[in-house]
Amino acid sequence: MTTKEEMSPKKTARIAAFLFLLSLPFMFFSFLYVSSNLIVPGDAATTASNIMASEGLFRSGIVSWLIGQMVFMFLPLVLYKLLKAVNKNHALLMVIFLLVSVPIAFINELNQFAALLLLSGADYLTVFTADQLQALVMLFLNLHEHGGFIAGIFWGLWLFPLGYLVFKSGFLPRILGVLLIIGCFGYVIDNLTGLLFPSYKAIVSQIVLVPNLISELALALWLLIKGVNVEQWEKRALESA
Repeated sequence: MTTKEEMSPKKTARIAAFLFLLSLPFMFFSFLYVSSNLIVPGDAATTASNIMASEGLFRSGIVSWLIGQMVFMFLPLVLYKLLKAVNKNHALLMVIFLLVSVPIAFINELNQFAALLLLSGADYLTVFTADQLQALVMLFLNLHEHGGFIAGIFWGLWLFPLGYLVFKSGFLPRILGVLLIIGCFGYVIDNLTGLLFPSYKAIVSQIVLVPNLISELALALWLLIKGVNVEQWEKRALESA
Protein backbone atom coordinates (compact mmCIF):
# COMPACT_ATOMS: atom_id res chain seq x y z
CA MET A 1 0.00 0.00 0.00
CA THR A 2 1.52 3.31 -1.06
CA THR A 3 1.44 6.54 0.83
CA LYS A 4 -0.44 8.16 -2.03
CA GLU A 5 -3.17 5.52 -1.79
CA GLU A 6 -3.41 5.98 1.97
CA MET A 7 -3.79 9.72 1.63
CA SER A 8 -6.39 9.67 -1.15
CA PRO A 9 -9.54 9.47 1.04
CA LYS A 10 -8.01 11.90 3.54
CA LYS A 11 -7.36 14.40 0.78
CA THR A 12 -10.89 13.96 -0.52
CA ALA A 13 -12.23 14.56 2.99
CA ARG A 14 -10.17 17.72 3.39
CA ILE A 15 -11.24 19.06 0.00
CA ALA A 16 -14.87 18.59 1.07
CA ALA A 17 -14.18 20.42 4.34
CA PHE A 18 -12.38 23.21 2.50
CA LEU A 19 -15.30 23.72 0.08
CA PHE A 20 -17.82 23.90 2.91
CA LEU A 21 -15.76 26.29 5.01
CA LEU A 22 -14.93 28.41 1.95
CA SER A 23 -18.61 28.88 1.11
CA LEU A 24 -19.56 30.08 4.60
CA PRO A 25 -17.95 33.57 4.57
CA PHE A 26 -19.63 34.42 1.26
CA MET A 27 -23.08 33.30 2.42
CA PHE A 28 -22.75 34.75 5.92
CA PHE A 29 -21.63 38.11 4.50
CA SER A 30 -24.68 38.25 2.27
CA PHE A 31 -27.26 36.91 4.70
CA LEU A 32 -26.04 38.04 8.11
CA TYR A 33 -24.30 41.31 7.26
CA VAL A 34 -25.78 42.86 4.12
CA SER A 35 -29.40 41.84 4.58
CA SER A 36 -29.50 42.55 8.31
CA ASN A 37 -27.98 46.00 7.84
CA LEU A 38 -30.01 47.18 4.85
CA ILE A 39 -33.40 45.47 5.06
CA VAL A 40 -35.79 46.65 7.76
CA PRO A 41 -38.78 44.27 7.92
CA GLY A 42 -42.08 46.10 7.57
CA ASP A 43 -40.45 49.46 6.77
CA ALA A 44 -40.46 49.90 2.99
CA ALA A 45 -39.29 53.53 3.03
CA THR A 46 -36.25 52.93 5.25
CA THR A 47 -35.30 49.76 3.37
CA ALA A 48 -35.46 51.54 0.01
CA SER A 49 -33.42 54.43 1.40
CA ASN A 50 -30.79 52.05 2.80
CA ILE A 51 -30.43 50.20 -0.50
CA MET A 52 -30.12 53.43 -2.51
CA ALA A 53 -27.52 54.76 -0.08
CA SER A 54 -25.51 51.51 -0.14
CA GLU A 55 -26.18 50.12 -3.59
CA GLY A 56 -22.64 48.78 -3.90
CA LEU A 57 -22.98 46.86 -0.65
CA PHE A 58 -26.36 45.48 -1.72
CA ARG A 59 -24.94 44.31 -5.06
CA SER A 60 -21.90 42.79 -3.36
CA GLY A 61 -24.26 40.85 -1.11
CA ILE A 62 -26.00 39.37 -4.15
CA VAL A 63 -22.73 38.44 -5.84
CA SER A 64 -21.30 37.07 -2.61
CA TRP A 65 -24.31 34.79 -2.20
CA LEU A 66 -23.96 33.54 -5.79
CA ILE A 67 -20.26 32.80 -5.28
CA GLY A 68 -21.04 30.93 -2.07
CA GLN A 69 -23.62 28.83 -3.88
CA MET A 70 -21.20 28.06 -6.71
CA VAL A 71 -18.61 26.84 -4.22
CA PHE A 72 -21.23 24.89 -2.27
CA MET A 73 -22.37 23.20 -5.48
CA PHE A 74 -19.14 21.19 -5.68
CA LEU A 75 -19.38 19.94 -2.09
CA PRO A 76 -21.82 17.02 -2.66
CA LEU A 77 -19.79 15.88 -5.68
CA VAL A 78 -16.68 15.54 -3.53
CA LEU A 79 -18.64 13.90 -0.71
CA TYR A 80 -20.11 11.46 -3.23
CA LYS A 81 -16.60 10.29 -4.05
CA LEU A 82 -15.93 9.78 -0.36
CA LEU A 83 -19.24 8.14 0.61
CA LYS A 84 -20.36 6.16 -2.44
CA ALA A 85 -18.56 3.14 -1.00
CA VAL A 86 -21.18 3.07 1.77
CA ASN A 87 -24.26 3.18 -0.47
CA LYS A 88 -24.28 4.59 -4.01
CA ASN A 89 -28.04 5.19 -4.09
CA HIS A 90 -28.07 7.21 -0.89
CA ALA A 91 -24.95 9.09 -2.01
CA LEU A 92 -26.68 9.95 -5.29
CA LEU A 93 -29.78 11.11 -3.42
CA MET A 94 -27.56 13.36 -1.30
CA VAL A 95 -26.12 14.94 -4.45
CA ILE A 96 -29.54 15.42 -6.05
CA PHE A 97 -31.10 17.12 -3.03
CA LEU A 98 -28.33 19.69 -2.72
CA LEU A 99 -27.95 20.33 -6.44
CA VAL A 100 -31.69 20.97 -6.71
CA SER A 101 -31.30 23.83 -4.24
CA VAL A 102 -28.63 25.63 -6.29
CA PRO A 103 -30.76 26.76 -9.28
CA ILE A 104 -33.54 27.75 -6.88
CA ALA A 105 -31.09 29.89 -4.92
CA PHE A 106 -29.66 31.40 -8.12
CA ILE A 107 -33.02 32.28 -9.66
CA ASN A 108 -34.22 33.62 -6.34
CA GLU A 109 -31.57 36.36 -6.51
CA LEU A 110 -33.52 37.88 -9.41
CA ASN A 111 -35.93 39.17 -6.78
CA GLN A 112 -33.11 41.25 -5.28
CA PHE A 113 -32.12 42.54 -8.70
CA ALA A 114 -35.78 43.47 -9.28
CA ALA A 115 -35.63 45.59 -6.13
CA LEU A 116 -32.57 47.38 -7.53
CA LEU A 117 -34.26 48.00 -10.87
CA LEU A 118 -37.26 49.53 -9.13
CA LEU A 119 -34.93 51.98 -7.39
CA SER A 120 -32.88 52.75 -10.50
CA GLY A 121 -34.83 55.88 -11.43
CA ALA A 122 -35.44 54.66 -14.98
CA ASP A 123 -37.90 56.71 -17.08
CA TYR A 124 -40.37 53.85 -17.45
CA LEU A 125 -40.83 53.80 -13.65
CA THR A 126 -42.20 57.36 -13.50
CA VAL A 127 -45.73 55.95 -13.72
CA PHE A 128 -45.27 54.81 -10.11
CA THR A 129 -45.24 57.10 -7.10
CA ALA A 130 -42.37 56.90 -4.62
CA ASP A 131 -44.58 55.06 -2.14
CA GLN A 132 -45.60 52.53 -4.79
CA LEU A 133 -41.99 51.88 -5.77
CA GLN A 134 -41.00 51.38 -2.16
CA ALA A 135 -43.88 48.96 -1.66
CA LEU A 136 -42.84 47.00 -4.75
CA VAL A 137 -39.26 46.87 -3.49
CA MET A 138 -40.46 45.34 -0.24
CA LEU A 139 -42.66 42.91 -2.17
CA PHE A 140 -39.68 41.57 -4.13
CA LEU A 141 -37.54 41.38 -1.01
CA ASN A 142 -40.29 39.37 0.67
CA LEU A 143 -40.44 37.09 -2.37
CA HIS A 144 -36.67 36.65 -2.04
CA GLU A 145 -37.10 35.64 1.58
CA HIS A 146 -39.75 33.06 0.68
CA GLY A 147 -37.61 31.76 -2.18
CA GLY A 148 -34.92 31.20 0.42
CA PHE A 149 -37.38 29.10 2.43
CA ILE A 150 -37.95 26.86 -0.60
CA ALA A 151 -34.21 26.41 -1.22
CA GLY A 152 -33.74 25.90 2.52
CA ILE A 153 -35.97 22.83 2.50
CA PHE A 154 -33.48 21.13 0.19
CA TRP A 155 -30.56 22.38 2.31
CA GLY A 156 -32.17 20.31 5.02
CA LEU A 157 -33.16 17.28 2.96
CA TRP A 158 -29.64 16.61 1.70
CA LEU A 159 -28.44 16.22 5.29
CA PHE A 160 -30.58 13.12 5.83
CA PRO A 161 -28.84 10.83 3.29
CA LEU A 162 -25.53 12.46 4.24
CA GLY A 163 -26.16 11.70 7.91
CA TYR A 164 -27.22 8.14 7.10
CA LEU A 165 -24.05 7.56 5.06
CA VAL A 166 -21.83 8.99 7.78
CA PHE A 167 -23.61 6.90 10.44
CA LYS A 168 -23.21 3.69 8.41
CA SER A 169 -19.74 4.41 7.05
CA GLY A 170 -17.54 2.94 9.78
CA PHE A 171 -14.80 5.40 8.84
CA LEU A 172 -16.47 8.45 10.41
CA PRO A 173 -17.91 8.86 13.93
CA ARG A 174 -21.56 7.83 14.17
CA ILE A 175 -22.39 10.84 16.31
CA LEU A 176 -21.71 13.06 13.28
CA GLY A 177 -24.36 11.17 11.35
CA VAL A 178 -26.86 11.61 14.18
CA LEU A 179 -26.16 15.35 14.33
CA LEU A 180 -26.62 15.69 10.56
CA ILE A 181 -29.99 13.91 10.65
CA ILE A 182 -31.09 16.20 13.49
CA GLY A 183 -29.90 19.13 11.38
CA CYS A 184 -32.00 17.85 8.48
CA PHE A 185 -35.20 18.00 10.51
CA GLY A 186 -34.20 21.38 11.92
CA TYR A 187 -33.77 22.96 8.49
CA VAL A 188 -36.95 21.42 7.08
CA ILE A 189 -39.08 22.42 10.07
CA ASP A 190 -37.60 25.92 10.12
CA ASN A 191 -38.24 26.61 6.43
CA LEU A 192 -41.66 24.97 6.33
CA THR A 193 -42.60 27.16 9.27
CA GLY A 194 -41.58 30.20 7.22
CA LEU A 195 -43.92 29.07 4.42
CA LEU A 196 -46.84 27.81 6.51
CA PHE A 197 -46.71 29.74 9.79
CA PRO A 198 -44.58 32.84 9.17
CA SER A 199 -45.50 34.45 12.48
CA TYR A 200 -43.67 31.61 14.30
CA LYS A 201 -40.59 31.59 12.04
CA ALA A 202 -38.40 33.73 14.30
CA ILE A 203 -39.13 31.54 17.33
CA VAL A 204 -38.44 28.29 15.47
CA SER A 205 -35.23 29.69 13.95
CA GLN A 206 -33.88 30.50 17.40
CA ILE A 207 -34.53 26.93 18.51
CA VAL A 208 -32.97 25.12 15.54
CA LEU A 209 -30.19 27.53 14.53
CA VAL A 210 -27.53 26.15 16.86
CA PRO A 211 -28.19 22.42 16.12
CA ASN A 212 -28.19 23.16 12.39
CA LEU A 213 -24.85 24.96 12.49
CA ILE A 214 -23.27 22.42 14.83
CA SER A 215 -24.20 19.46 12.61
CA GLU A 216 -22.51 20.80 9.49
CA LEU A 217 -19.58 22.50 11.18
CA ALA A 218 -18.82 19.38 13.21
CA LEU A 219 -18.57 17.30 10.05
CA ALA A 220 -16.50 19.91 8.21
CA LEU A 221 -14.05 20.33 11.08
CA TRP A 222 -13.73 16.57 11.57
CA LEU A 223 -12.99 16.07 7.86
CA LEU A 224 -10.48 18.91 7.92
CA ILE A 225 -8.64 17.93 11.11
CA LYS A 226 -9.06 14.17 11.42
CA GLY A 227 -10.07 13.09 7.92
CA VAL A 228 -11.31 9.50 7.72
CA ASN A 229 -10.21 6.12 8.99
CA VAL A 230 -8.35 5.06 5.85
CA GLU A 231 -8.31 1.35 6.71
CA GLN A 232 -12.09 1.27 7.20
CA TRP A 233 -12.66 3.40 4.10
CA GLU A 234 -10.61 1.02 1.95
CA LYS A 235 -12.48 -1.93 3.43
CA ARG A 236 -15.82 -0.39 2.44
CA ALA A 237 -14.46 0.51 -0.99
CA LEU A 238 -13.41 -3.10 -1.59
CA GLU A 239 -16.78 -4.40 -0.42
CA SER A 240 -18.66 -2.11 -2.82
CA ALA A 241 -16.37 -2.76 -5.80
